[in-house]
Amino acid sequence: MATYVQLNTTAKMPLVGLGTWKSPAGQVKAAVMAAIDAGYRHFDCAYAYLNESEIGEGIQQKIKEGVVKREDLFVVSKLWCTFHEKPLVKGACQKSLAKLKLDYLDLYLIHWPFGYKIESHPYLTQEKLIKYCQSKGLAVTAYCPLGSPDRPWAKPGDPSLLDDPKIKEIAAKHDKTPAQVLLRFQIQRNVIAIPKSVTPERIVENFQVFDFELTKEEMATILTFNRNWRICEMNVSKNLKEYPFHAEY
Repeated sequence: MATYVQLNTTAKMPLVGLGTWKSPAGQVKAAVMAAIDAGYRHFDCAYAYLNESEIGEGIQQKIKEGVVKREDLFVVSKLWCTFHEKPLVKGACQKSLAKLKLDYLDLYLIHWPFGYKIESHPYLTQEKLIKYCQSKGLAVTAYCPLGSPDRPWAKPGDPSLLDDPKIKEIAAKHDKTPAQVLLRFQIQRNVIAIPKSVTPERIVENFQVFDFELTKEEMATILTFNRNWRICEMNVSKNLKEYPFHAEY
């Protein structure tokens, strides 16, 4: 199985990348370095995460050590909402480049344009939307693929993907962890996943998803777990007519 999605530009976007949202200062540089050592070549960054400087330090350290070259990496950053006006875009991009200590980005996304970047996991499978995007040649990135257990707004009683007994059962059959099953579920349907971690052991574990395959039956079973449960609801925007999450996906 391929380990990347080829974009319309012919660029190759690795199917598994390191997510950096909520990765704190003092830890994210080491996380990036551990990820590169583990084989990651895709890094999902953003101006709004306030940690691009340390990410850049980690990348530059590994380039200096000769572990990777810049062209080996696929680095993503995002244009934050306060810079959406056309005259502000170039400067915002340059700020991220300066912090990341890079001459170019492989992908620059608009951060939180309603309806673009797609949350996805077995409780929000997004089958219809993903099939539509892929039919049009659009690559899909699933954020929160593990259910974002460390999200700041988590409430007691919220469902937990990593503790789901059915996911655990599938994981045990393959001698894998629930996290690895959740990531394999995405990449097996050609969806990019960007799990976040600053723990070296988990960073390595999250990349070890190319040495097993879920059966057709297991994939079908996981798709039945959908409950349209969304982690990032953007509640502050629910009253806007443009709010996208009322639509059927």
